[in-house]
Amino acid sequence: MNAPVLLSIEELRRLQALAEPCVLLDCGFDLFDPTVGEAAYRVAHLPGALYAHLDRDLSGVKTGRNGRHPLPEPAAFAVTAGRWGIAPGVQVVVYDAQGGLFAARAWWLLRWLGHQDVRLLDGGTAAWTASGGSMTEVPGQATPRPPYPFTQPAMPSIDADTLLSRLGRVRLFDARAAERFRGEAEPIDPVAGRIPGATLRFVKDNQLPDGRMKPAAQLRAEFSALGAAAPGQVVHQCGSGAASCYNLLAMMHAGFDVPTLYPGSWSEWCSDPTRPIARG
Repeated sequence: MNAPVLLSIEELRRLQALAEPCVLLDCGFDLFDPTVGEAAYRVAHLPGALYAHLDRDLSGVKTGRNGRHPLPEPAAFAVTAGRWGIAPGVQVVVYDAQGGLFAARAWWLLRWLGHQDVRLLDGGTAAWTASGGSMTEVPGQATPRPPYPFTQPAMPSIDADTLLSRLGRVRLFDARAAERFRGEAEPIDPVAGRIPGATLRFVKDNQLPDGRMKPAAQLRAEFSALGAAAPGQVVHQCGSGAASCYNLLAMMHAGFDVPTLYPGSWSEWCSDPTRPIARG
């Protein structure tokens, strides 16, 4: 049984009323301008929230061959988690202004460290303000703790070579927009196209019009129709390994077994000209 992945606005308010340790992370970001999310945080965010930057806090060192948002080293991210005040048993709530498209990366990384007490705020900033929630410009204050006690990765991932060897034997979901999936346009990475055998599952197809996630039963039906029934055989990717975490989270919300993440995603895959590419 998967641990719950979503938290409603009402549940957040009840959690805050308990006055127990809770870390709130604002993960707003813009792939085309990495300064936008942090600038927006400085203007207004949920009271008490800290800011988690996709490039600085939720990614590792780029080499030019490992994608735009490679995973951080576990020891480095354990230090980051401790700096935010995260320790076993401390509830963490992540959110952004895109309904969770970037916050899901923080959710996945914390689960990867072994932290089960992390949930995505369903609907994010829009749901909070629509419910009458206030915003503030006052920066959140962390209560630093030691590095998170990491032992081994608690979420499955796959590297490029292993994925290449398993193409045709896994159900690979690509979270990018349709025109990028087909190779008709590529506004970010140097090469257009997709990994052969991938199935399109645009990340925003998991959301209702108001930015909240679709009901679990609806998501289960939609992913099942795309061939996601086989347990342990689903891999998620996108452009850089961030948005695909939202697809992965949606599957877990729908009750599927924990899927696998390809962190390097298209930005890593296309950096090696010997890897196959599909278009059309």
